[in-house]
Amino acid sequence: MIGIDKKSNEVFEQATLGAGCFWCVEAIFERLEGVTDVRAGYTGGKTKHPTYTDVCSGESGHVEVIQIDFNPQIVCFKELLDIFWQSHNPTTLNRQGADIGTQYRSAVFYHSDKQREVAEISLRNAEKEEMYKNPIVTEISPLATFYPAEEYHQDYYRLNSNAPYCKVVIKPKLKILFDSD
Repeated sequence: MIGIDKKSNEVFEQATLGAGCFWCVEAIFERLEGVTDVRAGYTGGKTKHPTYTDVCSGESGHVEVIQIDFNPQIVCFKELLDIFWQSHNPTTLNRQGADIGTQYRSAVFYHSDKQREVAEISLRNAEKEEMYKNPIVTEISPLATFYPAEEYHQDYYRLNSNAPYCKVVIKPKLKILFDSD
């Protein structure tokens, strides 16, 4: 999707990525220059208007994702994917660390044929560069409906940085990726 930001009149595109717990991924991508908004949500399942409980049950088929609004003149989709590959383990099916379930699968939900093409090339390059010793199992699928997660999931790290999960899981990732928290 390409749109115009109502506040700044800047052109923006969207990307939708699943890389485990959306709290972690949101905290990472909202730090990137050119990213104007990041929303936690769900996609890729069969239940309409799923709740967190629906998604965690594994019955809805949804993935915890983030939807990113970004200015392609500052950061391109390929660069977002470069961070995506570094920010999680795309070789573990339905799992990220201690988080287990289909909702934690690695996925790129493309918004256009161009994004699909870029995602497929990016995945092949990540495999070719042997970033991981095991095969990458990331799903690349068209975006269906994106459902925003409940309000208490939005900006989770920023609002709860002292919560145990944030201290133990998110802060170390931010330190590695950005040398910051």
